[in-house]
Parts: sequence; C-alpha cells; structure tokens
Amino acid sequence: MAEIERPGAQQWVPAGAGIAELRVAASGCRGCELWEPATQVVFSAGTASARLVLVGEQPGDQEDRQGTPFVGPAGQLLARAVDAAGIARSEVYVTNAVKHFRFTERGKRRLHEKPGIAHIDACRPWLHAELDVVQPRVVVCLGATAGRSVLGREVKIGAERGRILGGEGAAVLITAHPSSLLRMQEPADRDAAFDALVADLRTAAAAAAQGAAE
Repeated sequence: MAEIERPGAQQWVPAGAGIAELRVAASGCRGCELWEPATQVVFSAGTASARLVLVGEQPGDQEDRQGTPFVGPAGQLLARAVDAAGIARSEVYVTNAVKHFRFTERGKRRLHEKPGIAHIDACRPWLHAELDVVQPRVVVCLGATAGRSVLGREVKIGAERGRILGGEGAAVLITAHPSSLLRMQEPADRDAAFDALVADLRTAAAAAAQGAAE
C-alpha cells in the first residue's frame, strides 16, 4: 500500500531541465501524499551556479505560505550564520530534502511533523536533479534528514558533523539544522551552537574555495 501512496517523484522530473523548469514541474508532483494538505510546493532559492548548496529538511509554516525556503525563524537564523561565516548569500543555493510541508493541525495552528523515510526517498529525485544542474563543490546537509537524502543512508550528526566527506560528485559536510538552535532554552547553549554552525559553514566555504582554485 505504501508504494501505491508514494510512487516517488521520478516520473514528474523532466530530463535535462534547468532549475526554472524543475521548479515549475515540481508544482505538479504527486510522488507522495504531502502535496495535498500543503499550500504549495517550496522548491529552492539562490543562484544555479553556486559553489555551495545548503540542504534543509522541509519547508515550515512560513515557507509553505510564501513559497520560498528558509524565510521563517530558522531561515533567519541561518542567514545570520551565513553572514557571520563571511559567505556572500549570492554564492549560496538553498533547498530542502522534502519539498512540501508535513504538519499536524491543532486548532488554527499547523505543527511541524518530521518527514518519514518514505517521504525523503520519494522526493530525492528532485534534489538529485537540482544538484546535477548546480554542480556545487560542497553540499551542506542541515540535519539528519538532509544528510539521509544526500548520502542515501542514516546520518549521525554528533559523529559526522563538521568534516568534509568525499565521494562521487560534490563533497558533503554534515551540520545541525538551525531549527535545533531555536529549541534550546539557555542563551549560552544557543550561542555556542550558533558558533559551531558558523564554524561548519566556514569549513564548507573554505573547501568550496579550495576546489575552485584547483
């Protein structure tokens, strides 16, 4: 039954398409059931020639309403971290592993619900198509969901974060999702986590710059 409900996105991904064509095609994707309750697909933002790609988990409430990734509180924090790392926002392409907002309704509120492995797998063809077009030097995975989508396996943030992982295509760096910082109660913990995120972004940017110079 699960296979019938989640056929995967591949049949909706146009071969050889650019980012603009992929974005249009994604609005018609029925690769899993998340499209139906969501307001709209949320595809990506940034230049298609970026050397650095940041991959998050999925759109949140504000992203679902506006149609743009990372415009909510976590996105604002990420923008601060990118600036603090000395990375020009014009040099970054941002997207998500899953393109529709998964949520649970509680009265008038829509509460974030983590996408399942089946949703990640169903949406992966879109991410792979994006990476094929952008051809980044480094892909930064913001959280375990992004890591699973990019690497195709379970990711342990604590064990793998902050290191450049080689392999076919772009190098990969695992770090925390900025939303995890927002859940921290103590200011000192948030500050330390923010500094760690900035350090990871600097490592990714340095690796991208080094690759460009080779």
